[in-house]
Amino acid sequence: MTTIRFFAAARAAVGADEVTVRASALDDALRSVTAEDPDGWRALQERCSYLVDGVTTRDRSTRLDGVAVVDVMPPFAGG
Repeated sequence: MTTIRFFAAARAAVGADEVTVRASALDDALRSVTAEDPDGWRALQERCSYLVDGVTTRDRSTRLDGVAVVDVMPPFAGG
């Protein structure tokens, strides 16, 4: 199981601080999230960076085998 933590606009679109999922790849995990704003969540995913156990990626084919935490990091103002 992998915990996905949401920050800023991602938290607002999903409507939760975190969820736990079972998925083999990052894209599968993101698609399994049930969001309060599904359209906003889908659009936001293209602009986010992801920290996979602390390692930054934008590659949604990243494998999640053995991964404990994924942080969803939308673009932030000022950097």
